Amino acid sequence: MPKGLITILLLIVSNVFMTFAWYGNLKLTELKINTSWPLILIILTSWGVAFFEYSFMIPANRIGSQINGGPFSLMQLKILAECISLTVFTVIVATVFKSEPIRWNHLVSFVFILLAVVFAFWKTK
Repeated sequence: MPKGLITILLLIVSNVFMTFAWYGNLKLTELKINTSWPLILIILTSWGVAFFEYSFMIPANRIGSQINGGPFSLMQLKILAECISLTVFTVIVATVFKSEPIRWNHLVSFVFILLAVVFAFWKTK
């Protein structure tokens, strides 16, 4: 499997964990599961989930970086990761947090983010 594809797949898995680490506690609150938890417990639980994010993000960056023989410059890797992050976030919001509708201005924002990816990969020489 090409290093670029491995990197992208690892970034997707990483961002699923990241999204749940950052926003999963809000869904638990919405479901009335963690309403009485102290903030420190919510933070520690999120850190536990974030461990898995890092377990996929670090290999993705190492495999994908040109520094280690991968196909992406650091700037390309970061912009790609941000685009994947927002895409994963949007899918999770649309499927898990159904009270948050996706509006036209969100879609326009994504077009601009995709343009950022295009420009990041544009060959300048």
